[in-house]
Amino acid sequence: MDYGNINWLVAIVGLLAGLGLGGLGYHLFGASASRLQHQRQQLAERERELSELKEGLGEHFTQVGMMVANIQREIRTLEHRVTEDASTLNCETPATRRLDVATQKTLAPQADEIPTPRDYADGTGGTLSEDFGLKSDTETRDAPQPPRY
Repeated sequence: MDYGNINWLVAIVGLLAGLGLGGLGYHLFGASASRLQHQRQQLAERERELSELKEGLGEHFTQVGMMVANIQREIRTLEHRVTEDASTLNCETPATRRLDVATQKTLAPQADEIPTPRDYADGTGGTLSEDFGLKSDTETRDAPQPPRY
């Protein structure tokens, strides 16, 4: 073999090896690119579904709010009608009865009401006093002592 031919042979083998490695790399990275494209498509679909759910949830809360407003309006209408009917019959309505009871409680508080709890003890003998649980010197002297061995 001639040394000139070896250079050409090495160049051709290097070119073929480079083409093979390039084709292999394209095949491996091309598969990951298609997988990446598929994941992006799935992400776009999920975002679209999420936006549709948010819109549906907003519409739902709007409808519930309207229903609550309608119920409140009906309650006020019903209470007004009951008040009118009671005034026609000279009866006492539950609303005026509640109002009378509330004014009586505010004007004359009951003596037997339970006082609200406090975070401190009354006097010096409470459980939160500094000397709670401590025995005096006279009590400790009079207490029987265990025998010493």
